Amino acid sequence: MSSEVAAAAAGTGSSQEDPVANISLDSITEGKNDRGIPATKFLDDIDLFANSFNPPASSELLIGAYSDLYSKFKAYEQQLEQKKGTYTEKLPEIEKSITLVRHLKEKKESGVSGVITRYNLADTIYSKAEVDCSQGIVNLWLGANVMLEYTYDEALELLTSKQTVAKKDYKEVCRLLLV
Repeated sequence: MSSEVAAAAAGTGSSQEDPVANISLDSITEGKNDRGIPATKFLDDIDLFANSFNPPASSELLIGAYSDLYSKFKAYEQQLEQKKGTYTEKLPEIEKSITLVRHLKEKKESGVSGVITRYNLADTIYSKAEVDCSQGIVNLWLGANVMLEYTYDEALELLTSKQTVAKKDYKEVCRLLLV
């Protein structure tokens, strides 16, 4: 935004210029939705809208105000895209964990004491390990370098509740992105 448009948007002008209309976000929007996102007014007649301000708004001032609003919408869209990406990665991990805990629980119930598995050390490096199923305990990473021990039933309850919330939030983000 140029310094003249910025000064005009702030409602100040140089002493040589005519007074400039003061355009606020409320004057170019119509309320907000439940998420606090402003709804943009539809303008049938731009001249009528510009002349509704005292003094009338210049085209540069209107363009600047709508450009600012557009930037805010784009920033919000970017946040939603990031959230969508996070859920796209998070949901398969939760589902994989649920499948693993169910598998361990089935092995314990069938009387198998140990299961040989491969676990991920790094992106492409795996190692074999024998997992003791007889105790009915699993450790889950919760984030922020925190790992807690759960029984299989507790772990399944926690993971399914996280999955339910993540699916609900993912659907909401997709709805807001109109995907």
